[in-house]
Amino acid sequence: MESAADTIKRIFGDSQRSLGAEMSETTSRYERLRNANFPQPASTRFIAVANQKGGVGKTSTTVNIAAALAQAGSHVLVIDMDPQGNASTAFGIRHSSGDSSVYDVLEGRLDIAEVKQRCEAFDGLEVVPSSIDLSGAELEVASMEERTYLLKHALERFLARSDEHFDYVFVDCPPSLGLLVINAMCAVNEMLIPIQAEYYALEGLGQLINTIGLVQEHYNPDLLVSTMLVTMFDRRTLLSREVFEEVKKHYPNIVLETTIPRTVKISEAPSFGQTVIGYDPRGIGAVAYVEAALEIARRSPSVLAAIESKQGEH
Repeated sequence: MESAADTIKRIFGDSQRSLGAEMSETTSRYERLRNANFPQPASTRFIAVANQKGGVGKTSTTVNIAAALAQAGSHVLVIDMDPQGNASTAFGIRHSSGDSSVYDVLEGRLDIAEVKQRCEAFDGLEVVPSSIDLSGAELEVASMEERTYLLKHALERFLARSDEHFDYVFVDCPPSLGLLVINAMCAVNEMLIPIQAEYYALEGLGQLINTIGLVQEHYNPDLLVSTMLVTMFDRRTLLSREVFEEVKKHYPNIVLETTIPRTVKISEAPSFGQTVIGYDPRGIGAVAYVEAALEIARRSPSVLAAIESKQGEH
């Protein structure tokens, strides 16, 4: 019969890493990133961050990768499509009920140029905020013509009239598979899927991939699942490692090597109106998100080539 000590060793691994060693490693990673070159994409990358399962680090992934890329010199636009407005909160953006928001954009009252706000914490980062008003939008736009393309058309109009060039446009989706998410999927050509390092996350992933397939078939044939990121990862546990290996086995070309650790600072930062990149820049959470952003930036040539090839098929 397995002893308690053997059970703990099997679950957490043979070597218990000291806090000092972990801090030293994080400092070394932080220093390497300070000298890293973040290549700019040859053309704008349009990325929706989605997972219908709540609590997987979806908004944390959106805001921190966007912040890391902006910090490295990219011009980034973040569109908050979640009625909870958590991405807007993390960037310190006004988004009370009645404030101009993406809700007004979807319903045709305002343009993106009239709604977007600059993020004071990061040069080159702008945000189209959301608010609780958006929660009723699905019913209100359901009868509109081309209701699945409202965000796509608004984004195309804005970019056609704007003198600004954006390297990245991120859309933070609500944790559902409704009309708001379909709008996001129709407005972009890439999907970034955060996956929590737990068993049930793998079950939900199949449902999301199926929905993306339906959107590709009926609405947006150019849509590509370009990136998966394992979040809330604990490298001491067997389960986290198994989930990462399982996802990597099924999607070897799109899963980032970087994993995002489970850490209090990531979830604490938005309560101060900040990303973890600004709140705790030397911490393990911020370092991991900057590493993930660097991977995404370095993959730009291959991702843009895959999108171009997909567009050439029809």
